[in-house]
Amino acid sequence: MNRRFDPRTLAFLGMMTALVFASNYARIIMPIAIGGRTSFTLANIVCVLSGLLLGPIGGLASGLGSALYDLTNPLYAAECWITFLTKGVMGLVAGLLVRRQAREGELSYARCLVGAVCGCLAYYVLYFAKSFFYDGLLVEGLQPGVALAALPLKIPASVFNASVAIIAAPPLALALQAALKRSGLTLRRA
Repeated sequence: MNRRFDPRTLAFLGMMTALVFASNYARIIMPIAIGGRTSFTLANIVCVLSGLLLGPIGGLASGLGSALYDLTNPLYAAECWITFLTKGVMGLVAGLLVRRQAREGELSYARCLVGAVCGCLAYYVLYFAKSFFYDGLLVEGLQPGVALAALPLKIPASVFNASVAIIAAPPLALALQAALKRSGLTLRRA
């Protein structure tokens, strides 16, 4: 029987959700002059990793783990639903790009790298849109020009976070897949 959410897949999904949640605590929050705050975080590595290991359903772990973190932090609680969507897209896109290889149980570094890059790009497009519309216009009440001028202040942290995820997630995915394969813990993916 080939069900999408068999017990093993649910266990891996829960584990990756917990890892995404915990990795969000490895964060340095920095206030910026206009438009709120930005942060350096290691959570993006695990968000991309969940997509690379689990395929498209890894987006559920990325989104849910990040949204749960937001609910534990008063700075982010009000926007947990946005985080669920944006971080979920990061894992979803990474997972979609490795779907065929993941199904066969043979990830390649090149495909993981493409998945990581595209997952990060998709996330940051949504993150900057959220920063402009939600943070800038709605929450801060900034004029559109000022809200747009605040976006470049978030670029250094965003580039750092994306670079770290793109560099770290593919080799981690390959190493973890090999270890899981050796131990007989392979996943059935949709």
